[in-house]
Amino acid sequence: MDRAEELVREMEEEGIDAPIDIYHIMMDGYTSIGNEDKCLIVFDRLKECGFTPSVVSYGCLMNLYIKVGKVSKAFEVSEMMKLAGIKHNMKTYSMLINGFINLKDWANAFAIFEDVIRDGLKPDVVLYNNIIRAFCGMGNIDRAVRIVEEMKKERHRPTSRTFMPIIHAFAKAGEIRKALDVFDMMRRSGCIPTVQTFNALILGLVEKRQMEKAVEVLDEMLLAGIMPNERTYTTIMDGYASLGDTGKAFEYFSRLKDEGLELDIYTYEALLKACCKSGRMQSALAVTKEMSAKNIPRNTYVYNILIDGWARRGDVWEAADLMQQMRQEGVQPDIHTYTSFVNACCKAGDMQKATNTILEMKRVGVKPNVKTYTTLIHGWARASLPEKALKCFEEMKRSGLKPDKAVYHCLMTSLLSRATVAEYYIIEGIHRVCEEMVESGLTVDMGTAVHWSRCLRKIERTGGDLTEALQKTFPPDWNSHRNLNAASSNTGNTEGSDNDDYDDDPFYETDSDDETNAPAL
Repeated sequence: MDRAEELVREMEEEGIDAPIDIYHIMMDGYTSIGNEDKCLIVFDRLKECGFTPSVVSYGCLMNLYIKVGKVSKAFEVSEMMKLAGIKHNMKTYSMLINGFINLKDWANAFAIFEDVIRDGLKPDVVLYNNIIRAFCGMGNIDRAVRIVEEMKKERHRPTSRTFMPIIHAFAKAGEIRKALDVFDMMRRSGCIPTVQTFNALILGLVEKRQMEKAVEVLDEMLLAGIMPNERTYTTIMDGYASLGDTGKAFEYFSRLKDEGLELDIYTYEALLKACCKSGRMQSALAVTKEMSAKNIPRNTYVYNILIDGWARRGDVWEAADLMQQMRQEGVQPDIHTYTSFVNACCKAGDMQKATNTILEMKRVGVKPNVKTYTTLIHGWARASLPEKALKCFEEMKRSGLKPDKAVYHCLMTSLLSRATVAEYYIIEGIHRVCEEMVESGLTVDMGTAVHWSRCLRKIERTGGDLTEALQKTFPPDWNSHRNLNAASSNTGNTEGSDNDDYDDDPFYETDSDDETNAPAL
């Protein structure tokens, strides 16, 4: 872009008037590097030079805002365009639809599509492809397949981009047979599957944790004479990383290197994720050293993986050191960074540092989300301070956040664990939380109901107001489950006992240090 600016200056010095196309090219160039300010300067300059912005000019501006994730701004430009009496064309409509799809705003994406039809425009391949993406995104895959047939009727030839989201969506839904049928449909349409098409299928399988089938697709790819690329191997590495299978992740990392493919930040992210998920933090440190040797800078996501790895081990000092390194390198912590660090503090039992981290977040303008508060509530619960957990819950609601099932589960379990020895307001808190859950239509699973029922027996041995309130949150089949257990108990044991029938129930393993009890970060 610096060289392009020099050329424009040379034209001006030579007295050559730049045509409007030059301005559009410059705007498009600044869009490609995400320089919003300079793109807007060129748009203003275009008007200063006496040009009237055309649909292309506005399209460049809309494309800029969609690329930088400001879809609402793109929509504002669309309205400006209409006020100027300029009609949309297929490209500008496709840009808007694409922007809303990126935000997973299916309703607005389809509303724009309706505008296209209302304006009497004939959808082109790009627009059809975007609508197919929208249907796949919202889970209506069969409708997406019908759109392909509609394209053919309109004499539009589907491309590999047409089929990729459908293949990915079927694979992700676990419908492998249908995904392979779409592969066949693609071939019959005269479209040769590319590495990207196979990658879409592999990605869907990986997201469904079907690693064996993902590897089978990789083998099929090789048999078809299509060489895997960096994304293929990185996706498989990422799948094994999610399972904590470090050995397999390193195996495919080695294959990637042996085949001379480029090692990028995404490859190392997958490898680090595998190390941290399996608790191999020394291996993770070795990976970061290799990144440094290859001059691959650590971004926020890499730091988040590392901090989360140390958080899982409750090593607040290592996590704090990484936070310091981020600041020194000018990498901005995000909500995930802070939440992982709060988790590290809670695991280490340093609730003062966890609370201070929440205050720091607010100071720097990072708003705690539901996961952040859930992590903190879990920390207070682990510290056997349910009254603090309850205060944290109230603070979360005051900040405008809506509690989810995980928050209620964590908070209620904490309150019940201390209800026999705590003050009256803890009992009051249980009643209040129960009412909220009922109002929100939330019911717990059977395992949680069994656990809470056990806690209730220690508080109200023969039942009472608390039992009645809490059972409203139990699953509909709770009574039949309870009667079944009572019947089996009576036939097998004639002695009454304080030990309830659920002592050996696997749902009852509630070690507070177990990772499954902590919020997923």
